[in-house]
Amino acid sequence: MNFKPPEPRSASSTATSSGSSSSIVAAEKAFSFISKGWREVRSSADADLQLLKNRANSFKNLADRELENFFNSASKSPFSVPTITASATLNPAPPAEIEFVKRLQPKLSEIRRAYSSPDFKFYPRPRIKIDLSAIKNAIVAEVGEEEEDEEVERERLRKWRRVRFKIREREEGQFGEFWEPIKTLKSRLRQLEQKSSSEILEGIKNSEFVEKFKSSLKALCRDPNESKEVPPLDVPELLACLVRQSSPLLDQLGINRGISDKIVESLCGKRKSQLLLRSSPAGETSMIESENINDDLDLRLASVLQSTGHCYEGGFWGDFGKQDLSDKKRHVAIVTTASLPWMTGTAVNPLFRAAYLAKSAKQNVTLLVPWLCRSDQELVYPNNLTFSSPEEQECYIRNWLEERVGFKPDFKISFYPGKFSKSRRSIIPAGDTSQFISSKDADIAILEEPEHLNWYHHGKRWTDKFNHVVGIVHTNYLEYIKREKNGALQAFLVKHINNLVVRAYCHKVLRLSAATQDLPKSVVCNVHGVNPKFIRIGEKVAAEKERGEQTFSKGAYFLGKMVWAKGYRELIDLLAKHKKELDGFNLDVYGNGEDAHEVQSTAKRLNLSLNFMKGRDHADDSLQGYKIFINPSVSDVLCTATAEALAMGKFVVCADHPSNDFFRAFPNCLTYKTPEDFVVKVKEAMANEPQPLTHEQRHSLSWEAATQRFMEYSELDKVLNNSGDGSGSNSTKALTKSTSLPNLNEMVDGGLAFAHYCFTGNELLRLCTGAIPGTRDYDKQHCKDLHLLPPQVVNPIYGW
Repeated sequence: MNFKPPEPRSASSTATSSGSSSSIVAAEKAFSFISKGWREVRSSADADLQLLKNRANSFKNLADRELENFFNSASKSPFSVPTITASATLNPAPPAEIEFVKRLQPKLSEIRRAYSSPDFKFYPRPRIKIDLSAIKNAIVAEVGEEEEDEEVERERLRKWRRVRFKIREREEGQFGEFWEPIKTLKSRLRQLEQKSSSEILEGIKNSEFVEKFKSSLKALCRDPNESKEVPPLDVPELLACLVRQSSPLLDQLGINRGISDKIVESLCGKRKSQLLLRSSPAGETSMIESENINDDLDLRLASVLQSTGHCYEGGFWGDFGKQDLSDKKRHVAIVTTASLPWMTGTAVNPLFRAAYLAKSAKQNVTLLVPWLCRSDQELVYPNNLTFSSPEEQECYIRNWLEERVGFKPDFKISFYPGKFSKSRRSIIPAGDTSQFISSKDADIAILEEPEHLNWYHHGKRWTDKFNHVVGIVHTNYLEYIKREKNGALQAFLVKHINNLVVRAYCHKVLRLSAATQDLPKSVVCNVHGVNPKFIRIGEKVAAEKERGEQTFSKGAYFLGKMVWAKGYRELIDLLAKHKKELDGFNLDVYGNGEDAHEVQSTAKRLNLSLNFMKGRDHADDSLQGYKIFINPSVSDVLCTATAEALAMGKFVVCADHPSNDFFRAFPNCLTYKTPEDFVVKVKEAMANEPQPLTHEQRHSLSWEAATQRFMEYSELDKVLNNSGDGSGSNSTKALTKSTSLPNLNEMVDGGLAFAHYCFTGNELLRLCTGAIPGTRDYDKQHCKDLHLLPPQVVNPIYGW
């Protein structure tokens, strides 16, 4: 059937739409292109369907031949064996299979006639109808075709396409009614066509996609000269910054601050006049909007720093390494000179301090202890106890601590390289100890024995890296040094070195007792407590006394590291001088140390009633039965064993010495001033029973009370409480202003620190003052044990 396309419009109709003819032509071309592609797809589908039809016909012919052969073979060959009876031979019956074929044959013939008929179609021709009117309408709407004549034209095109598709439908069959996927697709497309074309066009017009696309094209085509980069500071602005930061110095020189402000205003005025010549964009903050020159300059500096990505951490005179305290939990780093299993005061007391500071959960705590190589461990740690890795030693320390405090402390343990000095019988840090506390955690530092830690410290100044540094003096080094050869001269030098390092590296110093050297920035306060286990033993003893039971079954004992300086010289002298007065008095001595053989031989030579035994834990069951603890030492600063004996409810006989001032308030503490008074106090203790401690007395010996005293006297409570006030509010600003000049004391401290740094950097000067060779940096074994980079990689030397 021939199809006649629609006639062209009249001349009058053409005249009314002359303005939009070009756009219609463009739309028609686009639609023709889409129609051409669709026709090619349809032609390909027709070819595929014809191929399927041919194959179906061949299959039908093959089936006819096979069926014909089946009928012929069925009529000639029987399907069953005939019976051998006589009656069967005379009257044979037709087989059952032949009867089945005879009944099936009419039905098969009927099926053959049905599908052999020329009117029968094995499957109809498909028809896929997709209405592209919505796409065409969208294209026309995008170019702005909204006149009524264009709507009429589109309607004529839709009618033309519907008539054409109906004709093809009659020619090609109704395959869409049998093919379910095409049927479903056609129904959904019809639902799409039923939507109002006006709504679709309106949605496209109101869509933000077009606007975003246009804006992105404009951004791509924008002139690079129009970018809003922050210009760098010019020379007047740099001079203004320099003058403003130097105003404290100019003030000290007699130049009035008003003059400095006028200079800054004149320099910034030039920049302001330049900005007035240009129009400031809307919403942009500039120096024109503010009348305060200082605020204008701060905003300018902040914008430049922000554009460069630089993180500004302080003022002109401030330190750039200290931690930013804004909206962060405070961090306390405790650095000590010894570690378990060496049972010394600087190993045990800092460990308890870390546990009880961490118990409050107000701040994070890190305990930094020395790590000794295997050769040094064999010299220091008792019972041949050694560790192959820091993790193994940390596990030992935590198990020991948890067993005694009764809870699981939440703090971190880190290690720094150390070496054991046989001559000084102490551990000396190797390298810069401060580098083992990261800058992000460098907030508050507690230096246990600050003079010891900094004798040969060649690294960053503690007060520069940390916001608040507290030193705790444990040991009376001058008393020890005086006992050595040329002790007076050495004590004189050490006294001034201690003054230097404490003043240069600490903000606050706590002396456990007045027995220590009087140091700058120091105050006397006992900030040590006793193991909770000893307090529980004292409570047990008090309960036994209330029940009338015998609490003590042994006499007197002494416990301490077996070196002469720990009171063994004074003990032997007292017992030797008053041997007759103390006839029958036996004393058990517990301890290990470098002078053990000499102490024991001296006591044996003087025929003293001393029973020497190996050192053990003071809380051991074998020591709980003693009633009297003898401690004649005058070299201790604050004897931990004395506090432990008082906590267990024992008598303590000690010297009238500043190191024992804290214990005078306890009724069981018997102090003596002369050797004769020593005999009187010993006999008094042997003849009486100690008094049970009150609740207040037990609390004053506890670590809870010691931690409270430490927070108060170290001013750490003020530092922690002020973290959210002035510092916290200022830290939120883009630029922190520094308006103070270091005072004379701070300048002197800085000069002393620099001189000490230069002194400790020379290996020859270090060796002359008794340093261990090679301790300015850690060695290869420390690198291997602690997984550190070699010192020459961490601190490279340039310019050789």
